[in-house]
Amino acid sequence: MAEEKKEFNPMEEESVSKDQTEDILKEDDEKTAETVEEAEEQEPKEEAEASDTSSEESQKEPEKKGFFGKKKKDKKDEKIEELTDMVKRQMAEFDNYRKRTEKEKSSMYEIGAREVIEKILPIVDNFERGLAAVPEEEKETPFVDGMNKIYRQLLSVFEGMGVKAIESVGQEFNPDYHNAVMHVEDEEAGENVVVEEFQKGYTYKDTVIRHSMVKVAN
Repeated sequence: MAEEKKEFNPMEEESVSKDQTEDILKEDDEKTAETVEEAEEQEPKEEAEASDTSSEESQKEPEKKGFFGKKKKDKKDEKIEELTDMVKRQMAEFDNYRKRTEKEKSSMYEIGAREVIEKILPIVDNFERGLAAVPEEEKETPFVDGMNKIYRQLLSVFEGMGVKAIESVGQEFNPDYHNAVMHVEDEEAGENVVVEEFQKGYTYKDTVIRHSMVKVAN
C-alpha cells in the first residue's frame, strides 16, 4: 500500500512554531521567577549571617583589646588626669614653701631675739654688780629697793622669753656651757669642778647665748 504523501502546509507549520515558542517563553519566565524568589529568600539569610558574624566579631574585639592590648584613654580623661596631677604638684610645692617660710620666720625671730638678749645682758650684769656693791646697812633704802625690783623684773621677762641662767658653782665643768678662765688647786673641791663664777652665762631655748666665765679646780 503506497504511503500517502502529506502535503506541506505552511500555515500549519507556522502555528506549530508559534505554540512551541510560547511554551519555551513561559518556561523561561517561570524559571526566571523561581530564580528571583530563591535569590530573595537567600538574601535575608546572608544578611542575617553577616550581621551575626559582625556582632560576634564586635563582641570578640573588645575582649582582644582587654586581654592583649591597653584600652585607649579618652582625650578628656587624659586632660583631667593632667590637670589633677598639676594641681597636686602645686599644692605640694605650696605646702613645702609654707613650711620653709615658717621655719625661716622662726629662725629669723630666734636670731633677732638672741641679738636683743645679748645686748641686754651687760645691763643685767651691771645691775648685779651694783647691787652686790651696796653696803649691808643701805640695802633697805628706797633707792636700792627700787633697783632690786627693776633687776627682778628683768629676770622675770627673761624667764618668760625662755632665757635661763646657767648653773655653774659646784657643777662639773662642761665646755658646752662653761668657759674656764682660771684653774686653781683646791683640795676641798673635787677635780674638774667649778669653784667660782666671774660672769653668768645664759641660754635661750636650750641654745647657749653666752658661756659662763668660771674658775675650775684641778
